[in-house]
Amino acid sequence: MELKDFLSFAQILISSVLIVLVLLQVKGTGFGAALGGQDSTFRTRRGMQRSLHRMTIVLVGIFLLFSAWSVAAS
Repeated sequence: MELKDFLSFAQILISSVLIVLVLLQVKGTGFGAALGGQDSTFRTRRGMQRSLHRMTIVLVGIFLLFSAWSVAAS
């Protein structure tokens, strides 16, 4: 397995996890809010929501690093 193959596989895996995390975050809101509509209430993130939010931010950073590494390796 070459480095390019590993990076491609890692990007696919990370993007799949990111999709799941984003879908889990919008589960509690209405369908209109998920598509960009306004939500009438403001709530702070607590517990599991905060963890999902932070994991999403970290995985986006990792995804960007792998993407830059993939470009540099090719």
